[in-house]
Amino acid sequence: MISLDLIQETADFLAERFNPKNPVGIVLGTGLGELASEISDATTIPYSDIPNFPQSTVEGHDGKLIYGRLNGVEVIAMKGRFHFYEGYTMDQVVFPIRVMHYLNVKSLVLSNASGGMNPEFKVGDIMVISDQINLFPTNPLIGPNNNELGPRFVDMSEPYDHDYIKLIHDCAENLELKLHQGVYAGVSGPCFETPAEYKHLRTIGADVVGMSTVPENIAAKHMGMRVAALSVVTDLGVEGVVETVSHEEVQLAARNAEPKLAAIVKAFLSKMLTT
Repeated sequence: MISLDLIQETADFLAERFNPKNPVGIVLGTGLGELASEISDATTIPYSDIPNFPQSTVEGHDGKLIYGRLNGVEVIAMKGRFHFYEGYTMDQVVFPIRVMHYLNVKSLVLSNASGGMNPEFKVGDIMVISDQINLFPTNPLIGPNNNELGPRFVDMSEPYDHDYIKLIHDCAENLELKLHQGVYAGVSGPCFETPAEYKHLRTIGADVVGMSTVPENIAAKHMGMRVAALSVVTDLGVEGVVETVSHEEVQLAARNAEPKLAAIVKAFLSKMLTT
């Protein structure tokens, strides 16, 4: 596990520039970064300027940390995340989440693009994540545990906050937007799934699959954060309807769905701190 000294060094650097009070952490996934443009009174720092931060290497992930207000709520937003398939260790993948904890982030909102296996889903649909399946070949908590971050054995009976899920449903209903709920399977990538893999994932209970989110959630739960997550279905892996897919097509589908996702996230933020 990355040392507390490195986490503290990075948090101190950011605290001097942000002066955060009680921010909500947000991770903006593939093609969803334009929500960052709606953050007011923004202070933006490229990842390359932040001590100990990895660098995003994926197209569509700009690599900027943004502090400001979104719909009146204090936020720290990652425009671009780090993936295990980029060659980073799990410690590096979840390092920003650890730093957010040291910046007094107690609630985390994750977003991602995903492939849908549930036959009721269509490209462009949005799903609130209620549970997850960790199919990465490792776990961000493997190794010596630091009790200052959290317990050795983490309770994962409620990986995504039930009150937040209900509130997200209420927000979508008020906005008259369709919202699914389901299970996210996290895999290492970077290749997209084969038809047999899609079938396997659906058989074990997953509704969508992606290459992120699960490590970040585990690290956040380790530190006692409340977590909410939303997934945009950007391609389909339904048996008999498996489509060819490219990263560019995933980005396009995510961008097309972004106005709906942004509306739900903003409505959720305005209500979540009272829940």
